Amino acid sequence: VQLQASGGGLVQTGGSLRLSCAASGSIFEFNIMGWYRQAPGKQRELVASITSGDMSNYADSVKGRFTISKDNAKNTMYLQMNSLKPEDTAVYYCHALRYGNWAQRYDYWGQGTQVTVSS
Repeated sequence: VQLQASGGGLVQTGGSLRLSCAASGSIFEFNIMGWYRQAPGKQRELVASITSGDMSNYADSVKGRFTISKDNAKNTMYLQMNSLKPEDTAVYYCHALRYGNWAQRYDYWGQGTQVTVSS
């Protein structure tokens, strides 16, 4: 399965963007999907995640502003980002995790999409 992230761009402070992560196959097989971001000179960090049961989790820095969701029929995960701040500027990556037999872990990453928030 391949993941394709899209939707990044340049937006002013307070603006909104919606990122999409399209999977080449069914996302039913994934236990957890999520969005990570990496700003220049910083480590990659988890922004939001969603389980196969649609339970979501957010980094404190984005709570109340970002919403993660997925559409199983379209095999796509989304990240709605509102009230964007300059500190949200980063390359955003989508990720999917599947556990196989005997708890074998399979990680899938999409290519990054750049989000730039101007002040």
